[in-house]
Amino acid sequence: MGDIRVGTSSWADQTLLRAGWYPRSARTPADRLGFYARHFGLVEVDTSYYAVPAPETTAGWAEAVPPGFTFDVKAFSLFTGHPTPVTMLPRDLRPATGAARIRRRDLPGEAYEELWRRFRAALRPLAAAARLGVVLLQFPPWLVRGEAARRRIVELAERCRPWPVAVELRHGSWFDGAAAAETVTFLADHGLSMVCVDMPQGHASSVPPIMIATAEPAVVRFHGHSPSWSDGGKEDRFRYAYSDGELRRWAELLTDLAATSRELHVLFNNCCEGQAQRDAARLAEVLGVAPAARPAQV
Repeated sequence: MGDIRVGTSSWADQTLLRAGWYPRSARTPADRLGFYARHFGLVEVDTSYYAVPAPETTAGWAEAVPPGFTFDVKAFSLFTGHPTPVTMLPRDLRPATGAARIRRRDLPGEAYEELWRRFRAALRPLAAAARLGVVLLQFPPWLVRGEAARRRIVELAERCRPWPVAVELRHGSWFDGAAAAETVTFLADHGLSMVCVDMPQGHASSVPPIMIATAEPAVVRFHGHSPSWSDGGKEDRFRYAYSDGELRRWAELLTDLAATSRELHVLFNNCCEGQAQRDAARLAEVLGVAPAARPAQV
């Protein structure tokens, strides 16, 4: 069976910091990351979706965790087609459009290429330290299945190479009827990990949890089943606690998926007041998964 790594989507969101999960002794970002790594061997970097981190920052992350720890890094929002606040761009790359949010088409070509150069530069310290897992391309709910969309996915994935790439699709057209098999084949043919998601069903952005590994590593993300998915704020949309029964059922499914891949990344994205950490810890216990390495206690 493949190696199963369990973690959460973010280790420093504000609701977690207020929840008391970290001890008072974890005063700095490095302290908190080190404490997190005592409990989990995997984390998803969510801040890179909002702004491209500096290489000095990612080098610090690599130094704060033990060998064997893995970072999955979410791609910057502008790359995957999301409207992005201008203030989240480096000052020297902000266009003089006057708009509060921009898309790729609003950015001069050279500025766009420079953003990619800086994003790749941010990944290199993690890769050099053998801490980089996948680059996560999370596409918006309005990316409808089609040839232009497939070309876009491949183009972005190539910009991330040689590192592994995972793709999260959030429009039902990709998995409607016969399209599901075509989508699986497309991703497998291009060596892209299909992100399996557990999420509320019956919404425009809903996709089914298809437990198939299309590339290494396999990736599963848990969004929860909040009743406020379609009309709540961010915290309400992800406010969900998995029951013991749900986690045990998922443990069986994940064990089966791990049998078909060398490595499986499992991430809880129900990030609200430490719930992701609690659920991830409970699932890891059911699976018998420990952190990749435990630092010496001091």
